[in-house]
Amino acid sequence: MAKNPLTLVPNQITIARILAIIPIVWLVMQGDTTLRIVALVIYVIAAASDWLDGYLARAWNQYSPLGRMLDPIADKLLVGILIAALAWDGSLSGLDMIPVCAILFREFFVSGLREFLGNTKVVLNVTWLAKWKTTLQLVALAVVLLEGIVPNLSLVSDILLWAAGALTLWTGFEYLRASWPHLVENPK
Repeated sequence: MAKNPLTLVPNQITIARILAIIPIVWLVMQGDTTLRIVALVIYVIAAASDWLDGYLARAWNQYSPLGRMLDPIADKLLVGILIAALAWDGSLSGLDMIPVCAILFREFFVSGLREFLGNTKVVLNVTWLAKWKTTLQLVALAVVLLEGIVPNLSLVSDILLWAAGALTLWTGFEYLRASWPHLVENPK
């Protein structure tokens, strides 16, 4: 008998990452330094859980369609919703919105591309560079959070955010290039 995918530990970790977004955003939006520290700790645990759920899924052979669907959604929710909260509380400057918009554009675009290609049975596999993209996004946002606690980190957070934006666009371009033949072919 097949196991219920909700009982698989990697899936439970992924679901916990999604649920962690609520307290992280609430704590950030309070505008209190101590609460921001708590938000940062929860965020770092949630971000690290992205690696942990994948590791456990491979180590324990606990793969499921639910996990394959939820894991990238959890990453996109964590990044996208935290970006919205950091923009709302003023942690992101006007110039920061350039890489932030690049990140959000790519995440929506590639998700839509995957959905469209799913109807044609074409699969866009996650590349190693895309995994590094997610890691860089998570690290950049951690430093933006930290910037609200530790002064003088703006240059570091800007460099990381712009690097994440550039890498995000590059991986989006790679996915577009890989899928292009399937987008322009004539239906038979």
